[in-house]
Amino acid sequence: MFIKREVGFLCRGEHGNPHSVLGMHFIEDKTIIRAFMPEAKQAWIIKDPPSDDGIYEMQKVYRVGFFVYKSESKEIFRYKIRILTHWDEVREFYDPYFFKPSLITDFDLYLIGEGTHYKIFDKLGAHVVEMDGIKGVHFAVWAPNATRVSVIGDFNGWDGRRHPMSKRSTIGVWELFIPGLDEGALYKFEIKTIFSNYLEQKADPYAFKTELRPKTASIVYNLTDKYQWNDDSWLKKRAATNWFESPITIYEVHLGSWMRRSENENDVYNYREIADKLIPYIKELGYTHVELLPVSEHPLDASWGYQVTGYYAPTSRFGEPHDFMYFVDKCHQNDLGVIVDWVPAHFPKDGHGLRFFDGTALYEHEDPRKGEHKDWGTLIFNYGRNEVRNFLIANALFWLHYYHIDGLRVDAVASMLYLDYSKQEGEWIPNKYGGRENLEAIEFIKQFNEVVHREFHGILTIAEESTSWPSVCKPTYLGGLGFSMKWNMGWMHDTLDYFTKDPIFRKYHTYDLTFSLIYAFTENFILSFSHDEVVYGKKSLLNKMPGDLWQKFANLRALYGYMYGHPGKKLLFMGGEFGQWDEWCFFRSLDWHLLEYEHHKKLLKYVQDLNNIYRSEPAMYEVDFKPKGFEWIDFHDHDNSIVSFIRKAKNPHDFLVFVFNFTPIPREDYVIGVPYDGFYKELLNSDSEIYFGSNLGNAGGVFAEYRHSHGRPFSIKVLLPPLSMLIFKKV
Repeated sequence: MFIKREVGFLCRGEHGNPHSVLGMHFIEDKTIIRAFMPEAKQAWIIKDPPSDDGIYEMQKVYRVGFFVYKSESKEIFRYKIRILTHWDEVREFYDPYFFKPSLITDFDLYLIGEGTHYKIFDKLGAHVVEMDGIKGVHFAVWAPNATRVSVIGDFNGWDGRRHPMSKRSTIGVWELFIPGLDEGALYKFEIKTIFSNYLEQKADPYAFKTELRPKTASIVYNLTDKYQWNDDSWLKKRAATNWFESPITIYEVHLGSWMRRSENENDVYNYREIADKLIPYIKELGYTHVELLPVSEHPLDASWGYQVTGYYAPTSRFGEPHDFMYFVDKCHQNDLGVIVDWVPAHFPKDGHGLRFFDGTALYEHEDPRKGEHKDWGTLIFNYGRNEVRNFLIANALFWLHYYHIDGLRVDAVASMLYLDYSKQEGEWIPNKYGGRENLEAIEFIKQFNEVVHREFHGILTIAEESTSWPSVCKPTYLGGLGFSMKWNMGWMHDTLDYFTKDPIFRKYHTYDLTFSLIYAFTENFILSFSHDEVVYGKKSLLNKMPGDLWQKFANLRALYGYMYGHPGKKLLFMGGEFGQWDEWCFFRSLDWHLLEYEHHKKLLKYVQDLNNIYRSEPAMYEVDFKPKGFEWIDFHDHDNSIVSFIRKAKNPHDFLVFVFNFTPIPREDYVIGVPYDGFYKELLNSDSEIYFGSNLGNAGGVFAEYRHSHGRPFSIKVLLPPLSMLIFKKV
């Protein structure tokens, strides 16, 4: 009667511990082996290793495919099962239920429940292992509200009856070892609950590899012992570097549209091919880092990667996980850091993903007022749940550990911090104090920053935070969020507002340029002209500039010059370096043919020289985040739209003088106050003919005169070219 009831639970998909029924068991000094195989019409037990008397026929005791073998003595032996299917095919395999769930320990379960199992990716998911000398794949998944979880795949005809898993604990971790499986097997988890007869096939949240969209299955993949890293010297250098006082210029890239073989949908270069093309290009331009729009698996190209379904899998669009390791390794061997965009702020509603994972709102909030971004059509993580925080923090550590990533740029931080982000009255729920701050998300962010900086020295965490939230970059022990750096969105908006205006009106808007210096040292800022500024009708950076062709290029050179002179690290989205005319389009390549034209080629040369001077002059990067590294000379000449300032290195006698003329009118004998006597070399002139300028300048430099100006005892008299930036260095 007991077995009949248990078989009923198995057949209905309601058995939470199939190992207690299936496999080898001992009753009254007898050995009993039970197997549930709906596809079999006959079955035999074969001892392993085989022997002459080691084949025993199993009895089919229930028509649904339940087989039993019973010996007359108690003995433990390893065995295979041979079956004859209903379509007369012979199969032979080790019984998964001979192997008891044991790879996940009680301590693992305790840490998962506590939310501090930071290597959970080595336990949950699919892992190629050996048990009792037999190679196979160990599967584990968190689904606490399921009544049955099965592993389904191409190996069992996607039949959820064949490989039900056993529930290990009250926190809801399910586990099963399937012998004989290996890398490349396609799989999902079939999850059933008693709620509304829920039955769904879900991709593995911890899968290391997935099928190429539009397919959605997970793929068994072994990350270890396949790729030999060659970046030890980089990792040692990274850990010893003070990045706050080092040059950081970031080239932002979308791998699917930087360069393509053709404009056909899937005709893209793989990770290795992109590495061999992109890295020499970035290195020649003088950038220190490359930042990749999300490389985690995502089903929708139009999301640019920001709607992630495979948090632990590099997208299959560009090849294998080890191909992405090659990309990162090659960057490091070429002294380039790799930053990836990381998206813990939301996830999509795709059926195979995290949404309603076990028939309940497991990863998200059930109440849409807390759990949904209507503007984006995505769901919000439940940051107050231990297992969800564990999933996300471990994911960050995973990329740093397995892929040697150097920095995580955290997307949409503002949407995490505020409960009312992009919501109307009645669409959100205040916190327990009646405020709009998301207290659970704040604690998650702090914990994330504490853990990743503790575990990996020298890595960067960068916040895309678009509000005035205080202390984003302060340590958590001082009340901050703990990020290394933050994008300066205010500087970006104000600066572009200024530069997109006709020069005749700029004298009324000098404050747009100068306002950023009021708060420039409150955070560790990165000045960014990112992908967000060149989409959705905003125009490309070059096309934003006013004037004719020559003036557009001159304005853009002045804009880049102002960016490099202003305190803060630098970021530029791909295409901006050579003057892409069209807006960025995620499904086609940049317009590389533009480099056949002189003005685009010379703009590229200008960006290269800016990067080289930036990296060679400590005054441009050593004191980015403290007021002592910057000093205004004059920002009051509104009528002429001329501003000037000094940037200083840690040694205050190592300084540079920046002068900008934001009108198309040259200014002769313009007086600039300087602190010391001597010769001031014209280090860079954006109006040089080598940059497509009019070639006005100061013949290589000027001598300072003992003439008081701008509150300084000396001054230089210079020719300011139209729409230009000049950098002077005392030599």
